[in-house]
Amino acid sequence: MNTIMKRVMALVLTVAFATGLTACSTQKPAEEDGVSKAPEWTATAVLYEVNLRQYTTSGTFNEFADHLETLKDMGINTLWFMPIHPISVTNRSGKLGSFYSVSDYKEVNPEFGTKEDFKALVDKAHDMGFHVMLDWVANHTGWDHPWITEHPDWYTQEDGQIISPKNMGWPDVADLNYDSQAMRTEMIECMKYWVTEYDIDGFRCDYASGVPADFWEQARHALDKVKDIYMIEEDLGGLAASNLDYAFDTNYNTKLYETLVEIAKDNKTADKIKLYLSKDENNTFSMNYLDNHDVNAYDRTIYTAFGSESLPAMMSLVFTLPGIPMVYSSDEIAYDHNIAFMEKDTIDWTKGQGDYRDLISTLSKIKTDNAPLHAGNTNEVFEVLDAGNKNIFAFTRSYKDSTIICIYNLSKRQQSEFDLSQILTGDEEVLFSGVNGAYQEGGDNPYARDNLDPWSFYILVR
Repeated sequence: MNTIMKRVMALVLTVAFATGLTACSTQKPAEEDGVSKAPEWTATAVLYEVNLRQYTTSGTFNEFADHLETLKDMGINTLWFMPIHPISVTNRSGKLGSFYSVSDYKEVNPEFGTKEDFKALVDKAHDMGFHVMLDWVANHTGWDHPWITEHPDWYTQEDGQIISPKNMGWPDVADLNYDSQAMRTEMIECMKYWVTEYDIDGFRCDYASGVPADFWEQARHALDKVKDIYMIEEDLGGLAASNLDYAFDTNYNTKLYETLVEIAKDNKTADKIKLYLSKDENNTFSMNYLDNHDVNAYDRTIYTAFGSESLPAMMSLVFTLPGIPMVYSSDEIAYDHNIAFMEKDTIDWTKGQGDYRDLISTLSKIKTDNAPLHAGNTNEVFEVLDAGNKNIFAFTRSYKDSTIICIYNLSKRQQSEFDLSQILTGDEEVLFSGVNGAYQEGGDNPYARDNLDPWSFYILVR
């Protein structure tokens, strides 16, 4: 849901992270000393948000399955499907309705195909090495959901009438009442259904801050008994950060996204990024992104936000900062179109503003091949470095004997006043670099440079 809430987070210069780096284990307890742990496969996860309705002409599970190879070639290894459930007709918004107005938690939207089709898609994705996550809407249901008539006490009521969530502008949904223990139990059973029957690997939880924290803790505890799952919290304003203590592994790094948009517009300088880096504790880490279904549909496209000049540097930043990178459907072509939310609006894959598939593939490989860039590293050290220039953002990420150094000129102007002598020795290997929208593997070490070109970036290792 498109809920714009803001937060300002504490200044972070050095962050220690704590989750494992070893290969995936499909069955293990996710609780350690009362704190949840993300599955080990998330260390190298590259997340892709799938807008199934708009991805292909038919918008079906079967047609999307034909695109898995392309996504795999791009380095994507984790798929987040926007809600796949049937959409309520009563009080529907738009012609086709919102994905987030669910009429049955245990069925699939016939617009997308059958449950057998979805099972085949998940099986194929797993066989190809993907992990699969579902979008889960626990704050409310659509007005056609059978609970409305069968269990009206499971909903929030005023004067004996079920109501929509207050002050949200969502007339197409009915607010659930979490005082009902029976409803909580059934909601958890519905989530378990997709894990047990379809081997789903986790959930992105819509408007998580609208649901009591103790429910999410109940759900995580129950789900982890079935399978070690990954939980992402949509918490745009940081209102439910305490959920990361146990229920969730990751939440949205919204303030970072908003800051990068302002930097691209030349309204902020790069040094402001350090104010909005998430302080990762209790084995958690942020989800970093340049686009998602909400901002795309209601605010701006990825191309409107960043343009061809800054986009490569911004993508590189999202892949190298602590956390998990997320790519939204059509970002790989910088699609400059606000994809409709409640109507059929198929992505035109021939009308992008550029082709960034190779860039994403290279960044994915750099992230997965270099342990310091893994999400949730045990004993990783992340340090923001001072280059003596507010437009230059530099940092190191170190793990054991390996260190990655990243240097970005996040400005449309050439920078000549800086000092890299305390950052580089000149002996580092350049893994990847970019200048003015062009990028390449390798490149010259910037140690001896007396200027940095607009939007230039360097990823080095020592």
